[in-house]
Amino acid sequence: MREQFELDGFLIGLPVEDARGVERVRADFNRLEAAEGRERCAIGLIDTHFEQRFVWELATHPAVLDAVCAIIGPDVLLLATQFFCKYPGVTVSARSTAGGEGAEAPERFVAWHQDVTYWGLEPPVAVTAWYAVDDSDAPNGCMRAIRGTHRDGIREHGTAARPGNLLSINQEVPVTPEEEARAADLPLRAGEISLHHGMLIHGSNPNRSDRRRCGLTMRYVPPSVRQVALNSYGRRYRALLLRGEDRHGHFERLTAPW
Repeated sequence: MREQFELDGFLIGLPVEDARGVERVRADFNRLEAAEGRERCAIGLIDTHFEQRFVWELATHPAVLDAVCAIIGPDVLLLATQFFCKYPGVTVSARSTAGGEGAEAPERFVAWHQDVTYWGLEPPVAVTAWYAVDDSDAPNGCMRAIRGTHRDGIREHGTAARPGNLLSINQEVPVTPEEEARAADLPLRAGEISLHHGMLIHGSNPNRSDRRRCGLTMRYVPPSVRQVALNSYGRRYRALLLRGEDRHGHFERLTAPW
């Protein structure tokens, strides 16, 4: 597992929940979605493991942590969680700045980027587990990645020119035509996770299906990592030790919420 991850920068299709668990998680998310609304669910549900037990149970699931430990070692901190939800077609309507006719908002997508670019971590070491609440495939905008790009270090990011980017500060990293041609879809069935390296260049296309595509990202770091700057949301992380020991104390020691 670790050798393949180090070669490609990602792993896909790792099973976490069985059919019953898939339905339970989806029902829990559907209730959260009904309470919060689609617009907030797109990218606004951050660190809900502090308020939602089902998110905490996913982030601490033995199958998830076993996979993460295989990559970063026995000592693991949960850095953050965030839902990414793309709905079929146009997700919201918007008024023109002149206050006249309504205008449709652009399709939502995720531009090419590297996760750790704006996380303020030193060293920039992190692994993301992406849990599929719904089936995630090419038609509904599954994650895509450029194999091996995690080995080239952090690249300078600019701003996406195309509207509809779901990333926090509209960041985008330029890629070459050759790299674009190497991009691979990372499909998942509901209940599976992928793992990807914090420096892997990845993104996703718009959802052009008639199905929702919802996923939960769970970010993990070894305790040797520290936060030296605020992240792209202007926040400090509330990291929690999930396995092993923290011999460094770079983050405030918090009590598990559940």
